Amino acid sequence: MVTEDGSHTLYLPEIDEHYHSIHGAIQESQHIYIGQGLEQCNKNELTILEIGFGTGLNAYLTFCHTHLKKSVNYYSIEKYPLLSSEYSKLNYSELSFPENRDIFEQLHQSEWNKKICISEDFNLCKLEVDLLNYDINILPKADLIYYDAFAPVKQPEMWTDEILEKIASVLKPEGIFVTYCAKGTVRRALTQAGLTMERIPGPTGKKEILRGKKST
Repeated sequence: MVTEDGSHTLYLPEIDEHYHSIHGAIQESQHIYIGQGLEQCNKNELTILEIGFGTGLNAYLTFCHTHLKKSVNYYSIEKYPLLSSEYSKLNYSELSFPENRDIFEQLHQSEWNKKICISEDFNLCKLEVDLLNYDINILPKADLIYYDAFAPVKQPEMWTDEILEKIASVLKPEGIFVTYCAKGTVRRALTQAGLTMERIPGPTGKKEILRGKKST
C-alpha cells in the first residue's frame, strides 16, 4: 500500500493492521523515532534497542542519520521477519537517502541472531525471538529504545505492565524511550517502571506520542 507521503507500508490481514500510519510511513518514522528519539541523544556512541524490526525503516533511517556522525550498536527484536518478496518491494530508499539504497538491502539480508558490521560506525544485531519469553537482560543496556510493536488493541500482550517494565529495565540512566502509542495505561506503566514520561506532539494524523527518560 502507498501511504500519503508516497512511501509504502504493508498490511497484516491476520490482525487487520498496517505496519505504519496510512498518513505516511517515512514521515511517521522520521518524526517519532528520529526526531523525538535519536535526535534527542547527544552521545557520540549509542546502543539502540528496537522492538519490532518490521520493514527495517527505523533501522534504515537511523543509519542514514548517524553515518559518519555517531557510532551505533543497533539491536532489534522481531518474532516474524519479513520475506525477501515483501521487503524488496518497499520504496524507502528510493524516497529517502537514495545514495544508501544498498544499505537498506543489507539491513534485511544480514544474518539473524548475529552481530553484523554494516559499516565501520554501524553494527546490527537482529534477534529472531519472542520478546515475551526472551531474557532481555543478556543484551547491553540501551541509550535509546524504539518501541514499535503493533497497537495495543491488536497486540495487547506486547503492552502489559510486565513487558513494559521488562523493557524499561534495560534502559541506561538518562536513556530515552519513545513510541507512537499515547495510551494512558502505557504511560502509567512506564512511569511505574522508573521513567519520567511526557506526551509530545505526534506526526501527521496522530495528536500525541509518548517519550520517557530513565531516572538517574
